Amino acid sequence: MTDTPDWAAHAIWWRLYPLGFTGAYPAAVAPAADEHRLRRIIPWLDHVTELGASGIALGPLFASTSHGYDTVDHYRIDPRLGDEHDFDELVAQAHARGLKVQLDGVFNHVGSAHPIAQAALRDGPDSPAGQWLAPGADGGFVPFEGHDILLTLNHANPDVQRLVADVMRHWLDRGADAWRLDAAYATPTTFWAQVLPQVRRTHPQAWFEAEVIHGDYAAFVQASSVDTCTQYELWKAVWSSINDRNLHELAWTLSRHDELLATFAPSTFIGNHDVTRIASRLDDARHLPHAVVLLAVLGGTPTVYAGDEYGLRGVKEDRPHGDDAIRPAFPATPADLAGADQGLFRLHQRLLGLRRRHPWLHRATATPTQLSNDHTILEVAHGGHALSVTLNLSDVAVPSGAGDVLDQDDGSQHTGDSVAPHGWRIASLR
Repeated sequence: MTDTPDWAAHAIWWRLYPLGFTGAYPAAVAPAADEHRLRRIIPWLDHVTELGASGIALGPLFASTSHGYDTVDHYRIDPRLGDEHDFDELVAQAHARGLKVQLDGVFNHVGSAHPIAQAALRDGPDSPAGQWLAPGADGGFVPFEGHDILLTLNHANPDVQRLVADVMRHWLDRGADAWRLDAAYATPTTFWAQVLPQVRRTHPQAWFEAEVIHGDYAAFVQASSVDTCTQYELWKAVWSSINDRNLHELAWTLSRHDELLATFAPSTFIGNHDVTRIASRLDDARHLPHAVVLLAVLGGTPTVYAGDEYGLRGVKEDRPHGDDAIRPAFPATPADLAGADQGLFRLHQRLLGLRRRHPWLHRATATPTQLSNDHTILEVAHGGHALSVTLNLSDVAVPSGAGDVLDQDDGSQHTGDSVAPHGWRIASLR
């Protein structure tokens, strides 16, 4: 693994799905490029800085036929969003505010309407175009996870490796700072190990986040040379342990998370464009702040999914267009967002501000010093610094951790040495 750029230690991302955010997909009539919908993100950039994030993580932007993950041209902005000049303006406005920009790279597969895929389907697996796609056992090509509109690339083909490296460099040259590698778990780690060093030679400050759902995260990072991967195990443990009032599950997962931190800083989140929103996932709304506390204080590189800071709701369903509810259109400005929980937004501001004031949290480990089913005290520590984090899911007050109080829930009454029912507290130990 190569050195991760220094700026990543301070990164806090705000993730959005541009096709949905701008109302470009789904739409009864697909918008034209002259609507310049990508620029609709610009009025939200001040919101991102006010939130306390340091970068915008954009979903797929490149030309496709439906949801953006069926790419047909990696070098062209999706015309439903606009054109390259719109991209340039968005990047310029983000950088002017000190925000990094991450792009979503769909390099495991292409859409069946991609010119290479069309030629391969016409001329067969033995044709020059056919060599670009993974051959199937039936003499055809391998669809990605059973989706016929997504055809898996042949990652052993040097031409595919050159294409991906060139696409990455093209958009990094144009101002991008980082890449999310979509479905990286389905792509051989040897492919990434071939491609990413090539890109780093010309762009040493680029940062690469791999989408990995299951498996040995540390082994994947080491074998692939990515900087980080998505910490789905921790995501699941946060909402599951809170819902079940089984904080032993959280403690067990944190022990595994701490092991990962010895190798890399995982990409942490409590919501994204592929999962039910955290406000809908949690059974008890009183415990939504507890999930935000964990996102803010645990080691790794945290991401807030657009709208989660306002408590937006949405349930992912296993059906066609089952992602639409979690990828809604947003209004022109934050002030126009209906149903926004301003208190939750202010909580995000406070907690992300706390994280920025304690940048050592990026590699901090978390050890329970008290633990029961429904309350815990975590010592979050790194490099001689430490915080005490008390989480109470119970109906009674519980003893709090020691230290000087830095923040606590403001909706309940605490005594000096206890945390109120369903409350939380963060204190400085050293």
